[in-house]
Amino acid sequence: MYASDTIVAPATAPGIGAVAIVRLSGPRALEILGAIFRPAHFAELTPRMMRLGDVVDPATGARIDRALAVVMPRPASLTGEDVAEIQCHGGPFVVRRIVALAVSAGARIAKPGEFTRRAFLNGRIDLAEAEAVADIVAARSDSALAIAIEQLSGALSARVAELRAQVIAIRAHLEVEIDFSDEDIRLPSRREVAAEIERLIADVAVLHDSFARGLLMRDGVRATIVGKPNAGKSSLLNLLLGSDRAIVTAIAGTTRDVIEDSVQLGPYALVLNDTAGVRESTDDVERIGIERTIRSARDADLLIAMFDSSRPLESADLDVIRLTAGRPGLAILNKRDLPAAISAADLRERGLGLPILPFSAINLDEGTTLRAELSKEIVALISGSSLVGVGPEPSPNLSRNVTGEGSEAATAASAGNQIAISRERHRDALAMALAALKNARTSALSLMPPEIVAVDIMAAASALGSITGEVSGEDVLDAIFRDFCIGK
Repeated sequence: MYASDTIVAPATAPGIGAVAIVRLSGPRALEILGAIFRPAHFAELTPRMMRLGDVVDPATGARIDRALAVVMPRPASLTGEDVAEIQCHGGPFVVRRIVALAVSAGARIAKPGEFTRRAFLNGRIDLAEAEAVADIVAARSDSALAIAIEQLSGALSARVAELRAQVIAIRAHLEVEIDFSDEDIRLPSRREVAAEIERLIADVAVLHDSFARGLLMRDGVRATIVGKPNAGKSSLLNLLLGSDRAIVTAIAGTTRDVIEDSVQLGPYALVLNDTAGVRESTDDVERIGIERTIRSARDADLLIAMFDSSRPLESADLDVIRLTAGRPGLAILNKRDLPAAISAADLRERGLGLPILPFSAINLDEGTTLRAELSKEIVALISGSSLVGVGPEPSPNLSRNVTGEGSEAATAASAGNQIAISRERHRDALAMALAALKNARTSALSLMPPEIVAVDIMAAASALGSITGEVSGEDVLDAIFRDFCIGK
């Protein structure tokens, strides 16, 4: 599984900082620390107590840095092994020197994710919790951090263990029938077994289907801004980001490619894509940009459709309306600071089903309203309550195609309290478990021998066990930990 050696690596990000941490783990961690660190005032290194001292070169006695050190003996440590850490000054040269001293004293440079991998292999955390460590490091929004913290706390692992225990209980019933079929004991009928499997399928499906919500919470909601040239798409992007990210001119077709950036709205990350204007074009470069616009709109989680209220509807506007058909999002009726040529009612008559927000992209004060409305659409999307279709008459400020905004927030809050998965590996394992359980249900209803039903039941148990690492191969571990940063 892993060599019983001692590893070392910086546990803080590269670059200049106030403090950096160099971490050691393994059977010689305390010995190596003792070789390169001298506590001040002849103090001893008491477990889990920081001590001031000097990092020194054992070969020359030269002092490298004034630092703090702490030791954490096994098994109650991060990795389940002896662990030592040096908190030194955060200069890259100092960190490299200390790591080099540790290597000279007998340590090996850690591979990416090797500290966390050892924690898993030594039973300090399970595989789902190990993956949560990487998700915490990569989190870029409150929702991503929340779902990672929940997983690290063991909520997902506990739910998977509960489901797996139910699967094994069904297997136990089948084993009793296999071994004691001739005995005069009450055994569950095939239909009773099938009914129990059916309930289990429903529970596993809930966790499996949470993947879409979990992925949005972890990676953010992808939104594509679409509209005809000069509708105000780039101005809208700059307003949301609070910076001049996109070039804004009066020349139609200024944006030729997809520009991507992200902003946090409430607890969620919104990944914005500004695109080339939708229109017929003979310019080869602009045409390629428009094709990318179509692809970006197709792949987006929600659409922000821009319309210029100061200009009559054109064929390009109708193309944008067709792009939004059946999609969640928000329509912006821009340039309301100019004399109006079209209204929200005109867009409704042409089949637009998105909520419509009258807006002026040059009015910075309207940014707060825009962010609030986009936040509502994100909440509705993540909670699964996003609806499409023409709704009530426009209000003075907003024409929405959905009602019950307060209930949307309540639904989202309820959804946020449910366990959600956000990794493809977990989704695939749950899909395998579902397929095996459905096969077992079919076999049970077909009155197949208990041995046949049991095969699929155990396949489901193995699939669930792979999520937490109860059943895992070395290749799976390699795939998981190779994406970790060094020092984790």
